Amino acid sequence: MGTKTVDETGAETGTEAERDERTVDVTKADAAEASTGEGTGPAADAEERDEDVEKRDEADADVAALDESGAGRDGGVGQGAAAVVSAALGVVSLTGSWVSTVAAARETLIGQLETSSTASVATQVKEVYGDAWAATALVGGLFALVALIVGVVVLVRPAFGAPGRPQAAWIKSVAWAGVSLGVVGLVLAVAKYSDILLGLPSTS
Repeated sequence: MGTKTVDETGAETGTEAERDERTVDVTKADAAEASTGEGTGPAADAEERDEDVEKRDEADADVAALDESGAGRDGGVGQGAAAVVSAALGVVSLTGSWVSTVAAARETLIGQLETSSTASVATQVKEVYGDAWAATALVGGLFALVALIVGVVVLVRPAFGAPGRPQAAWIKSVAWAGVSLGVVGLVLAVAKYSDILLGLPSTS
């Protein structure tokens, strides 16, 4: 048991007095921590862990958003380029190209070389002009077919991509233009190749 003495001023001294002072100091420190909300208990550790988890989740969400936006841009660029190519091929199928010009000239040259001067007029017209026109129609039909296929691929591409990622409106518009031009060019090419449209003149 500690000793306790009383000095002349009436103050207590000794072991028990020192113990009382330490108790008061500890109580004051605990009260200060409680008032400021600081501490190193389990509640504070759990709160810090929750904050760390939220920060990591936010960082992961930002990275995923960047990845998705990058993938969307790449896919949009490719689909847009394909749509433009489809429309351009559709225009070429209707207006002609150097390929069709060379093919027509070649058929004309072959017809002149293989047709004798004694052949009938109908034969000469067919070999010199008819085959050349058919070659032009054939090349135009090939361009139209490619334009049609490319346009359809662009339009159906979102169905095989990431769900919930819409296709840009301008890509759809250009792709539909390519498909439409391809259909028109293909119909005209078939009609000309089969002499339904602009057939050979009668020589009788």
